[in-house]
Amino acid sequence: MNKAENTIRGLLELADIEINGPSPRDIQVKDPEFYRRVLSGGPLGMGESYMDGLWDCEALDELIYQLLRADLEHSISPLKLLIPVVWAKLVNLQSPGRAFRIGEHHYDIGNELYKLMLDQRMVYTCGYWKDADNLEAAQEAKLDLICRKIGLKPGMRVLDLGCGWGSFSGFAAERYGVEVVGVTVSKEQIAYGQERYKDLNVDLRFQDYRDVNEQFDRVVSIGILEHVGPKNYRTFMEVVERNLKDDGLYLLHTIGTNAKALSVDPWTNKYIFPGGVLPVLQQISTATEGLMILEDLHNIGTHYDPTLMAWMENVDKHRDEITKLGYDERFYRMWRYYLLGAAGSDRARRNQLWQIVYSKKGLDGGYASIR
Repeated sequence: MNKAENTIRGLLELADIEINGPSPRDIQVKDPEFYRRVLSGGPLGMGESYMDGLWDCEALDELIYQLLRADLEHSISPLKLLIPVVWAKLVNLQSPGRAFRIGEHHYDIGNELYKLMLDQRMVYTCGYWKDADNLEAAQEAKLDLICRKIGLKPGMRVLDLGCGWGSFSGFAAERYGVEVVGVTVSKEQIAYGQERYKDLNVDLRFQDYRDVNEQFDRVVSIGILEHVGPKNYRTFMEVVERNLKDDGLYLLHTIGTNAKALSVDPWTNKYIFPGGVLPVLQQISTATEGLMILEDLHNIGTHYDPTLMAWMENVDKHRDEITKLGYDERFYRMWRYYLLGAAGSDRARRNQLWQIVYSKKGLDGGYASIR
């Protein structure tokens, strides 16, 4: 046993993980190069070595859960992994000139893939599983929850920042009789949404959020703040305030985290969400200070775990079809590491999911929380 293997085995034992052990969460090493890659590359080396087939794990979500509960991601941190953080301090990674990069890198990789993975409405955010027992029901419950929280009524005009494939826009227009303007930086999403909702009062635009300057009764942002970046949080909230009528409501739906960071982990930054950052509540509070009044905060972070597991189940169920679309084995392993790793992280309560309702001037008599 060489030094690298001995070190990795020792660290994994702290998380009750055994190399080539009997548990579904144990790591099965296929190539001893795994030890050097992980020791030299940390979280990035761990993910890339999995993508390259150097190791396997039946219950990858449980493995990540155990590692995070044991704080092992802080045990191997070579200097080169600090580069994304240093770069984030120097550069606005989510500037207008870079805003469309996430669309090209992640959301434009193929609508057919997402059709096979997501629910029928193509909702790519956390579902609401309070009374749901399947993905379709959980996503519809989440969309309806948002509509009820902001008190949608027929004839209202709604702005959907980061509208994706138009799931909320279409649902709100269809079920609540409102007019919706949605913006996204993904060409694939906009093409799909414009065609699907062409017969509804929905206007989906290929546009940066900073360029919207109109008036709306309600504003929602569902899963966009994670791409906005700390340097732009205040600007984002100023855009919301500028577009919201004085008697309007704004609902923020975002993944959050427990400790401030300038970037996601190196593997996720490289392969999944380049420039992505998860906010903490203090940053959101600072960004909205003097602009809006917080009326309600709801943490549904535990609902993301079953959502991610349902997406992974769909990917596995349609794996042959996904392969025929041109996504190879390395892509499958990358996607599996992404979805199950995120599920393990949510299960370990490293990530939260906040729905926050704001008013501009405060509601007379207060806000009645809806769950």
